[in-house]
Formats: sequence, structure tokens, C-alpha cells
Amino acid sequence: GNLRTFLFQDLLKRVLRASGYEVRHCMNITDVEDKIIRDSQKDLPPEADNARRHAAMKALTDHYTAIFFQDLEAVGIPQTSFTFLPRATAYIPQMIALVQKLEAKGLAYVRDGSVYYRVAGLPQYGCLAHLDREGMQLGTSVDADEYDRESVSDFVLWKAAKPGEPFWDSPWGPGRPGWHIECSAMGMELLGERVDLHSGGVDLIFPHHE
Repeated sequence: GNLRTFLFQDLLKRVLRASGYEVRHCMNITDVEDKIIRDSQKDLPPEADNARRHAAMKALTDHYTAIFFQDLEAVGIPQTSFTFLPRATAYIPQMIALVQKLEAKGLAYVRDGSVYYRVAGLPQYGCLAHLDREGMQLGTSVDADEYDRESVSDFVLWKAAKPGEPFWDSPWGPGRPGWHIECSAMGMELLGERVDLHSGGVDLIFPHHE
């Protein structure tokens, strides 16, 4: 079932190329996010240093990334079919720089070391997902972080590190990227600011594809 998304992308890419288009396909490997941190850190002692925490996270993601590519190979999608396969942790500086740009434009704000995207700053935001901002409730439509934020529709761009979590230094203190900023930073770095097609599961429509 989860391979359906990637089979669709591969078919789309083949049709475009057969139709004479040049296709550059970037598929990122998400190697830092909430569940990865939770599962990779659970057996580490509280005194483990940041390097050890990063190593544990990398070991977990390397293991499942290898399994993922084996599954792709099994359905006829080789790694060589992708133009770019960036890993999120290799683009942390680009993510920080992008969050800073959003902050400078008034589209992001800081709360307790975390940075949130200000959805109200873009009036057209939500058109793809048919977002009912007024009807949204905390914890139902977006990830409910424990941090304070201006609106329930706002989502985290940079998360302040909690005790026992791996982190990177940033202008806002130690933390890590929010999942939704990762694709934007990697895509802009590798493909440029214009992306013609962005695909993924229906569960990504809000807020990720939006």
C-alpha cells in the first residue's frame, strides 16, 4: 500500500520522459523527525552526548532506508532512476537559512526557541487543502506541539530540542528542523525556486503540499 505513491511517481516520470520532457526527480530521505528521534533514542542513557544521539539516529534511518530501497527495487524502481536523493540531515544550514528568510518577511515567529510559520501572513494559504481556518481545532488538523503559537493553523519550522534529543545549533538555540521545511529547503537547493510537480500521499495535502 505505501509503495503506491512511489509507483505512481515512477509511472508519471516515465510518461513525461516518453513524451519528450526532460525530468529531474528529487526524492528526499527524511532522516530526522519525531518518530525517528523517539525510536532511536529510547535505549540511550540520559547522559549520552549529542554525537552519540546523532549516531543512533543515523543507524536507525540507514537501516530502514536500505529496506525501503530494496522494496523499490522489487517493484522495478532502481535508485538510479532518481536524479537526487538528498538526506534531510545534510541540508540543515539551508533549512536554517530558509527559516531566517521567512522570519525576515514576517512569515515566521519564535516561541520558546521554536519557530512557527504564520499562516495568516499569506491570505491564499489553504486554497489547495480547502482549509477552514476558523473551524480548525487544536490537535485535529495540525500537529499539536506543546509550545505556544499564535494560531492553531500555524506549524513548526524549527523545534527547540527537548532533553535527551539530538540537536543542531541555530540562531534560536539548539533544535532541529520541522518536517515541513525540509522538502522546501532541499528542493530549492537542488531544483531551484520553481518546482513544476510536487507529489505525495493525500495525507500530505495540509500543511505539507500547501
